[in-house]
Amino acid sequence: MSEHTLEYFVNKGTIQTKDAADIEWYHAANSKSKLTEALQGSAQMIEADILLRGRDPKDPIMAHPPDNDSDIALQDWLKEVVKSDKGIKLDFKSLAAVSPSMILLEEVRDQLQGPVWINADILPGPGGKATPLDPHVFLQEVAQRSKNDVLSLGWTTGFDVNADNPGYSWEMVQQMEALCGSLMQPVTFPVRAALLPVSFPQFQWLLKQSDRYSLYGQGNMIFLKWRIWCSTGKTSAKPGSTMIC
Repeated sequence: MSEHTLEYFVNKGTIQTKDAADIEWYHAANSKSKLTEALQGSAQMIEADILLRGRDPKDPIMAHPPDNDSDIALQDWLKEVVKSDKGIKLDFKSLAAVSPSMILLEEVRDQLQGPVWINADILPGPGGKATPLDPHVFLQEVAQRSKNDVLSLGWTTGFDVNADNPGYSWEMVQQMEALCGSLMQPVTFPVRAALLPVSFPQFQWLLKQSDRYSLYGQGNMIFLKWRIWCSTGKTSAKPGSTMIC
């Protein structure tokens, strides 16, 4: 998790130390009722998915495939979020939704109080069957419009509990570094936590490439905290929390 996000919540007094395990997330706030629950609840960060509505008007909506409709559009979602001091993570599931969504985000940028994360899977990863968003088009759309945001850039992945699953390869992390090395924003890499033990050398190398980089570990909605001390190679894990480095 980026230092910027941690500092924001420490300065607010929401958490006492720069420990990402203390930050509570609300995931898939993709409806009016879920957003209300998230805003009224204790979570500091609210995550929601964005794609284009499958019928006219084809505006950005809050939905996760295979859904292609929602009772709340991004524009209305943002109107509610700006009334709070919570952070948000916008997870793009459609490349076509990126440009109109970033325009809507710019319209409320000055009203947003909390951290903003812009997320997408932009590269194929271990076991991934979904098609990632085109990394060059996505980064071209968001890089200049999100100078103070956290870019959350990941790989498509899959996991079979009944099989040995491959980890993140050297080629995968090197491709990601090639895409992110010239970016100015803090970058966090959402990774499948179950694959971290077999991918430690790769992510240790990736994190060493820039002090702007961090990891966000998740898998099957079960979150683990992994502290990766890049200089020593020591790790520790603690169930029931979110994040990394």
